[in-house]
Amino acid sequence: MTERQSVIVIGAGHNGLVCATYLARAGRQVTVLEAAAQPGGAAITREFAPGFRAPALAHLLHLLDPAIERELGLARHGLAYAKTGLRTVALSATQAPLMLGDGEVSGGEIPAADRTALRSYSASLQRFARVIARQHGRVPPRLRFDSWHDALPAAALALDIRLLGRRGMREFLRTATMNIFDVLEEQFESPQLKGALALDGVLGARLGPRSGNSVYAALYRASGSVNGRPGSLALPRGGMGAVTEALAAAARAAGVELRLGAKVEEIAMGEGRATGVRLADGQQLAADVVVSNADPKSTLQRLLGARHLEAEFARRVHHLRTDGVAAKLHLALGALPRFRGLAPEQLGERLVIAPDLDYIEQAFNPAKYGEFSAQPIMEITLPTVHDATLAPAGRHVLSAVVQYAPYALKGGWAAGKPRFQAAIMDVLEQHAPGIGALVQHAELLTPLDIEQQFGITGGHWHHAELALDQFMMLRPVIGAAQYATPVEGLYLCGAGCHPGGGVMGSAGRNAARVILGGR
Repeated sequence: MTERQSVIVIGAGHNGLVCATYLARAGRQVTVLEAAAQPGGAAITREFAPGFRAPALAHLLHLLDPAIERELGLARHGLAYAKTGLRTVALSATQAPLMLGDGEVSGGEIPAADRTALRSYSASLQRFARVIARQHGRVPPRLRFDSWHDALPAAALALDIRLLGRRGMREFLRTATMNIFDVLEEQFESPQLKGALALDGVLGARLGPRSGNSVYAALYRASGSVNGRPGSLALPRGGMGAVTEALAAAARAAGVELRLGAKVEEIAMGEGRATGVRLADGQQLAADVVVSNADPKSTLQRLLGARHLEAEFARRVHHLRTDGVAAKLHLALGALPRFRGLAPEQLGERLVIAPDLDYIEQAFNPAKYGEFSAQPIMEITLPTVHDATLAPAGRHVLSAVVQYAPYALKGGWAAGKPRFQAAIMDVLEQHAPGIGALVQHAELLTPLDIEQQFGITGGHWHHAELALDQFMMLRPVIGAAQYATPVEGLYLCGAGCHPGGGVMGSAGRNAARVILGGR
């Protein structure tokens, strides 16, 4: 080992930048290698049509760790918000839209009992989500304890659940593994309200409302906070790229060397440990520690190679579920569209198309058989309502997460993509008549496009499916769930690790803590 430990971080996504910054602050000599021409990985803002910019993938910020935001001084490095506290607007082609936020609902015809139930449901969701949130900043427990020190994370988790009280603990353990369909059917009457609430249990995941652990997925999504408000949603000024630009600035200020256009081709090995990397141009770079922000399969199968792994561990990595089902649509619009029942100022909220539970389930069904949804569900933002920097004057950007779009589409995406885009536009027309005539340019990113453009295996935004058997001490696989891999000197820090996907930075911070010898 050198006197000043040298570290190479593969990938300048948000977790890689966070990890690099904490390591540099601790005195390590850190170099971040990024294949693209700008830092940020998939969390960037880019021009998709002349003068129109949009977040490449995630478009709403809700999971960024407040401690990271504070400790790295992201506000000093340029991070600002165009809008915080966005409400959710549940659209319907046949009924008035609903407006949801802070446990309250307005608009439409909602039974009084549902309004009362929503307050109770939201309070329970936030209470249980806080248990999940406390785990984000911790290294997950081991399944087998070799010492009392190894048992501490498991004890902390058990205590968090126990502190819910006897009744709360029973309810948490009862519902966390359930499907969200049954939970919502127990508590609400309004189909429109149930559809809007169910969306948070399936968004970004290969799940339908009747799928097990969709409640846990909803809790995970609700576990973040913005400006001290749990479950809040925010639009960064300048799009999601503003977050990673601030992280890159913080990294450089800490002394991190950030090299763009430096594609890593291979992780170098010597005497049974990682010793550095080889770049695509043939350059060899040595390091005491290599940390990968790439997804686990890319890191362990492609960059390292299964030949360096024990057979059982390699088998676990091979079986990690990484096929995405979420697509991303960007529209350059000549004017602000009109959505049924919404005033222009309401268009800046989070708009969702998930009219009822059956609609979502029927949208999910084709994905089970490798087909896209003819009537997809969507999460839509019009960020230019709050942030005019993203489009020319008087024009607007529509950004939408669209499901379901299976990575391995039957018949292939070359033929399927135009048909899927037409299906999406048909659904948008039902809710915003005339929107098609406003479109000046459209960009649709399928999971295959995401894989090819951002190097994410399977095009999954979260690097691996969010499921109970791929959470916490099981993420990504047993033997690498505490960020260290079985290969000495090689660590993981990306979204494929605990706590998972979403622009939060916690995996990078936790990985840095492990590398520095803490927990």
